[in-house]
Amino acid sequence: MKNHHQILIVGGGNAGISVAAQLLKKDHNLDIGIVDPAENHYYQPAWTLVGGGAFDIHKTVRKEADCIPEKATWIQDEVHSFSPEENSLKCITGRTISYDYLVVAPGIQLDWDKVKGLKEGLGTQGICSNYTYQSAPYTWKTLSELGSGRAIFTNPNTPIKCGGAPQKIMYLAADYLRKNGFLASSQVHFYSGGGVIFGVKKYADVLNKVIERYQIQTHFNHNLVEIDAGSKTAVFETKNPAGEIIKVEQGFDMIHVTPPQSAPDFIKNSPLAVADNPLGWVDLNKDTMQHNRYPNIFGCGDAGSTPNAKTGAAIRKQAPVLVDNLLALLQGRKPAQVYNGYGSCPLVTGYGKLVLAEFDYNNEPMETFPFNQAKERYSMWLLKTKVLPWLYWNKILKGTA
Repeated sequence: MKNHHQILIVGGGNAGISVAAQLLKKDHNLDIGIVDPAENHYYQPAWTLVGGGAFDIHKTVRKEADCIPEKATWIQDEVHSFSPEENSLKCITGRTISYDYLVVAPGIQLDWDKVKGLKEGLGTQGICSNYTYQSAPYTWKTLSELGSGRAIFTNPNTPIKCGGAPQKIMYLAADYLRKNGFLASSQVHFYSGGGVIFGVKKYADVLNKVIERYQIQTHFNHNLVEIDAGSKTAVFETKNPAGEIIKVEQGFDMIHVTPPQSAPDFIKNSPLAVADNPLGWVDLNKDTMQHNRYPNIFGCGDAGSTPNAKTGAAIRKQAPVLVDNLLALLQGRKPAQVYNGYGSCPLVTGYGKLVLAEFDYNNEPMETFPFNQAKERYSMWLLKTKVLPWLYWNKILKGTA
């Protein structure tokens, strides 16, 4: 069992495996280790569809061992701490592994405990979340049995993976209620810790029309802090006109919760994190994906401090920049590739309807297709439900897309 690797990657999700696969495509002689404890690998973007009854949950999981690139070494362990000055890290088993270059791509942490009562109540009393493999099917069970009622969808005041996910399931739920004749006698509420429906005006304009179509009641700058499963009540923090923090209660028959999120604790509590940042993101140069203080360390994906949307599409653009810049450093050249902040959010607005939002660091649209993407389209629904899952398993994780 080797305790040193030329390139050590922390994280065997989309980012870590994509980077490993692309590095090995460029140079199959590289010695790469991937540290990740997980038995399974998940295609998480489909869990919204699972919650809406439009995708089979079993098609979103594969064995992690089958996803690791053939020429990489899988270290099935969990990181405990980093010693960047010594170019090493320690695992929870006590094992120390050293490296020449480190890539930090652990994904994002779901902070269930930050909402009182959520962890205990999840999966009961209509309390749903599409954010885990285990809980996503309960969303569909709850929705399909709801009939008329009050359905609440929440969005926290922290950055989250797939920023559009909290509202995608809301639109599917509203469309389901509409199709089954329950919408007129129901209430659909969106409670968001943020201040707008979407950060890019071009797409926000069409989403506001979707909200109007479904008669959704929006409540911005309301952050979920507690759920009482017994009384089926949600508690939100907001500010009154005087700027004082107050609490607002709302009863529900169904509530879909997007949990607050942050960098994993082993990143947050390490020298790699942005100093004095409570969310603990890896301190990265937003252009080169290189660490701001440790030049032989790079980062990719949701745990990074880069101010882009935390999506798989962002990883797809970050990974080749990171790979080229790491190889440049390895070969004695200066990293020159730049990531422009590209992110994409396939915004499901109903069954068979999708708006494909694509944008950069400046929230300016960066569209792929030669038509107006700020329009609900069935073709983009097919992209989301058929093309992207295939692309993920067969191309992205293989380093060829």
